[in-house]
Amino acid sequence: MKSVLSNKGFTLAELLLAAAILVFAISGLALLFIKVSLLNDANRNLSIVTSHSQFVMEKIKNANFSGLSTDITNGVWNYNAAAITAAGLTALNSETITTVASGTSLLDVTITVGWKDRTSKNRSFVLETLITG
Repeated sequence: MKSVLSNKGFTLAELLLAAAILVFAISGLALLFIKVSLLNDANRNLSIVTSHSQFVMEKIKNANFSGLSTDITNGVWNYNAAAITAAGLTALNSETITTVASGTSLLDVTITVGWKDRTSKNRSFVLETLITG
């Protein structure tokens, strides 16, 4: 007489091992997706703040050199998130733009843009140039 039980199919140990491998692979892919998403966000933000600092630099370039140092000292080109939005730009989370200058006939202008990223970490970008009258 033939046995009723057959040896077709997988054992419980084989199924558990396959499930563990699948969970390991899926969790690795999920972690990779999260990291790539954060990297994409950081690169997008860096692109935005670069254009914001160039916007401010263009405004400074178009100003009269004789009053430039005084205007920078008085905070004419310092912006908070509301002022950035009012200028027609899209402000990042807690974004601020600070402009400082040193020198007289050769003006060393530094624009620092600060913001908080998606993880609420403080980030900054600095653009520096020399302007002569």
